[in-house]
Amino acid sequence: VQLVESGGGLVQPGGSLRLSCAGSGRAFSDYAIGWFRQATGKGREFVATITAGESVTYYEESVRGRFTISRDNSKNTVYLQMNRLKPEETARYYCAARAIGGVFTHPDRYEYWGQGTQVTVSS
Repeated sequence: VQLVESGGGLVQPGGSLRLSCAGSGRAFSDYAIGWFRQATGKGREFVATITAGESVTYYEESVRGRFTISRDNSKNTVYLQMNRLKPEETARYYCAARAIGGVFTHPDRYEYWGQGTQVTVSS
């Protein structure tokens, strides 16, 4: 499966963005999708994930209640709605896919990655 992220940009603290992860190739609905972020000089950090099938979701603690992950399999797309953004959340955001089910937060458990989209939170 091939993944393409979009929707990043510059937003003020407290603002919102919606990221999209568009998939192509094998049945997108069969893949669990995760969102990760990587700030300059730091490692790749888990943000949220949504499973295939029942679309179970799981979030990193600091984004719970502010971010929402969802999927529209008819459009082969997963979304990450980000509200009340903070400057420290400035990073490149990546989506990733894994074919085997379950909730996984480590980036090594994901097989396919997009190129990322930059999110900058600054006034």
